[in-house]
Amino acid sequence: MAKFEFIPTPLAGLQVVQRQLISDTRGFLSRFYCAEEFRDAGVVKHMAQMNHTLTKQQGAVRGLHFQLPPHAETKVVSCLHGEIWDIAVDLRRDSPTFLHWHGEMLSAENRKSLLIPEGFAHGFQALTPDCELLYLHTASYHPEAERGLQVSDPYLNIAWRLPIIDLSPRDQNHPFISSDFQGIAL
Repeated sequence: MAKFEFIPTPLAGLQVVQRQLISDTRGFLSRFYCAEEFRDAGVVKHMAQMNHTLTKQQGAVRGLHFQLPPHAETKVVSCLHGEIWDIAVDLRRDSPTFLHWHGEMLSAENRKSLLIPEGFAHGFQALTPDCELLYLHTASYHPEAERGLQVSDPYLNIAWRLPIIDLSPRDQNHPFISSDFQGIAL
């Protein structure tokens, strides 16, 4: 029996992962990852890193982050506590949806994750206080390969759900997209 339903989005390769519950009177079990099922959904690289974050303030935004090849990564993002508006932006140079974004509500209650392939930037907004996230990554963090985009870039025109009230100095300094931005060649 499959433990996940992989639901395509309008951006090729970006998928919502609906986790299934096995429950009884004691509670439940929910699998976050299975190499075999994720491989069948197109994730061929092994997970190399797992991160757990806490975002304390409602309205805070983290992102939009990505890593350049050869350290480009696939991410699986899940919300363990609270609710977030999760955003992925297609940066793949030859993609028909280049610079398009897609958002999903993720929460502990809806048991959704977002499977974000290589070549996408990722960010999220906390819609409730004390949001905890679990990230799985197919590549380790490499600071020299890290890049970001400005969350308020008018070219992207991301529809954040709340006013942005907290953004790290690093994220404040990410660039706006310039006219010569060509994206990521994978």
